[in-house]
Amino acid sequence: MRNAPPALFGRRFLSQTAEHALRAALFLGRAGHGRLVSAGQVAAALGMPPNYTAKTLRQLTRRGLLRSVRGPHGGFALLVKASEISLARLIDAVEEYPERPAVCLLGHRTCNGDEPCSAHRRWLDVQARTNSMKEQTTLADLLGDDVAPGSS
Repeated sequence: MRNAPPALFGRRFLSQTAEHALRAALFLGRAGHGRLVSAGQVAAALGMPPNYTAKTLRQLTRRGLLRSVRGPHGGFALLVKASEISLARLIDAVEEYPERPAVCLLGHRTCNGDEPCSAHRRWLDVQARTNSMKEQTTLADLLGDDVAPGSS
């Protein structure tokens, strides 16, 4: 399913679009803050579909994380320092599906804070920890020593 949310207990932590956005942003972070890289170069280097990459980069630009310059010497670059872009901010910039209503993990028809199933409270804790990790982790954290000068 296109842009489906991450699998509940599967291996996907991010939607495909969020994963591509993260990989592209990390690539731009390695290139250096302000250095322009074409969408085609990003796609080729990361083995991503060119049109999908360009669309994702445009979304990040519209959300204020990248800058873009048109023309033969144009491209995309980080507009915000890698140390100021959290995973949560990056993911929120590209996710296309609206907030979905909670679905009971055990398949109960009624499951909410007032009438929780046995998994409800524990799952809320897992979600809170995951959200906290996304808020606290930046592109610079993921780049580590691989960050270009001026990018962090």
